[in-house]
Amino acid sequence: MSDSVTFWFDPSCPWAWMTSRWVDEVSNLRGFEVTWQVMSLAVLNENNDVSEEYRAFFPRALKYTRLVQAAQELHGQETVKALYDALGTRIHHEANSDADSVIPAALAEVGLPADFARYAESDEFDVQMRASHFDGINRVGQDVGTPVIAVNDVAFFGPVISPAPMGDAALALWDGVVAVAAYDGFFEIKRSRTREPIFAPAVTVAAE
Repeated sequence: MSDSVTFWFDPSCPWAWMTSRWVDEVSNLRGFEVTWQVMSLAVLNENNDVSEEYRAFFPRALKYTRLVQAAQELHGQETVKALYDALGTRIHHEANSDADSVIPAALAEVGLPADFARYAESDEFDVQMRASHFDGINRVGQDVGTPVIAVNDVAFFGPVISPAPMGDAALALWDGVVAVAAYDGFFEIKRSRTREPIFAPAVTVAAE
């Protein structure tokens, strides 16, 4: 029986994007399905003391999260993943911070009508969006961020990786992360980041 995997992401987060590319690779190699669900950095930090610069980013991030949640509600999982891929390519690989150009291009790529962009400015599905967010975050605690991954009954934040491994290296990392997270007494493993996100895939390295 294949693993049941759920991945919570904020489309604006480059680190979640990196991790999602790795999970994509593993799911293709192992043949399991991933359920893609939104979480929101804006919701996560709405009551936190953060810098004004970081807070100024939240309205733009919220547009993308609302848009993807609307896709979930109206068109289902297949469109969620396709829209995340289209948004993420423009936001992260193309370094486009203009939501007014990112959103129409992403919608056109996935075959959604141009007027679907109205959901980026709408709170119509905020109840569902917040429910999705808290479904993920309540599994791991409030002192983490995005992404959150659940494998069967085991949930964890991260991993934070750069670049995303491919092939056997991706599988080795997956097996290690899932094994560590499955230990009931495990809570944290961390080291300081020494690089920014590297969006090109890593060179495939065969596992020993």
